[in-house]
Amino acid sequence: MIDCKADFPVFGAHKGLVYLDSSATAQKPAQVLEAVQRYYQSENANPFRGLYGLSAAATEAYENAREKVRAFIGAASVQEVIFTRNATESLNLLCYSLSRSVIREGDELLAAVSEHHSNLLPWQTAAKERGARLCFLEPDSQGEYTLEALKAALTPRTRLFAIAQVSNIFGRENNIRAFAELCRQNGTLIVCDAAQSIPHLPVNVNDLGVDFLAFSGHKMYAPMGIGVLYGRRELLEKMPPFLYGGEMIEYVTREDASFAELPHKFEAGTVNVGGAVGLAAAIGYMEQLGLEAIAERENALTKLAFEEMSCLPYIHIIGSGRAEDHHGIITFTVEGVHPHDVAAIFDSDGIAVRAGHHCAQPLHQFLGVQSSTRMSLGLYNDEQDIERFLQTLKTIRRRMGYDR
Repeated sequence: MIDCKADFPVFGAHKGLVYLDSSATAQKPAQVLEAVQRYYQSENANPFRGLYGLSAAATEAYENAREKVRAFIGAASVQEVIFTRNATESLNLLCYSLSRSVIREGDELLAAVSEHHSNLLPWQTAAKERGARLCFLEPDSQGEYTLEALKAALTPRTRLFAIAQVSNIFGRENNIRAFAELCRQNGTLIVCDAAQSIPHLPVNVNDLGVDFLAFSGHKMYAPMGIGVLYGRRELLEKMPPFLYGGEMIEYVTREDASFAELPHKFEAGTVNVGGAVGLAAAIGYMEQLGLEAIAERENALTKLAFEEMSCLPYIHIIGSGRAEDHHGIITFTVEGVHPHDVAAIFDSDGIAVRAGHHCAQPLHQFLGVQSSTRMSLGLYNDEQDIERFLQTLKTIRRRMGYDR
């Protein structure tokens, strides 16, 4: 059994805090904070550019972190691992570059309607700029995207399909492996947003068969400001840079420039070594606890909350009616109470949940729901957190003036 709340200083600083907003950002264990502090205290320098020892140490720390990520996601080469600020930047980098190398007038771009705005707005913009058409794949009533629906949506002109491995609303794992195989048969690139899956599930890009995959460090216990874009090497090599400046060049004249090899072609300027070190430490922390143990623990807590919530007639859970389809995420509405009021009442009891559209407005429009409340788990949550969440949930309508 995982019992690691003591590793997270925030719970010592805020006694009694029940943090159920890990889908927005996860708290950081002392092991990660200490790793970042050690780097800045003993190895900080501008990497790559210096011939002196401290710069070499910073370079080594950065590239060691890249190798840690490569192994964690099963990439074939460190050249396929690009460091960014977050998943949003990863997806914008990808869209900018593909728009100038792959996407053409008349192409179709397909996106799941449940996508986070970070995996929707870039493609929406690219479609407008390139004269392409943005199409949407819609789920069934249980929040599932079926293989049959994807087959029907793909056409010979579908250049790209964008979908999350786990939706930040439904919490449901999509069948990315089967989707990737179908896309490959159709000649369609598949872009996977793993921001909500990688903190909870083993993610192996080779096993999934995706062309590109993006995630943020801050949702998986690493510092803010570090993210990853994975891409198949043969595709990345054909793509133009996203940002231009120092470190991403090979040779520059007044008239022209040649660019550095992968992955540095996509990492212009002074890089975030401290963030990369923190991400490597977070991966090490998760591996030490065990990815299977983390998933088992979070699924058990999800089931505990889901089953009791399902018995409350005024609670409407968005997505599947089965607890096992919600990977640490339960999004819901309370009949007659605005989600902002729901979140405020939780906050008054020391419980952090999120209210709003969760950067997924098209999905809420599709569902006919203006906004919702979301509770989301991290590996530090325990049964007591769920009990307190449920206790407050059962009082919300009464505290808003209803009979029950």
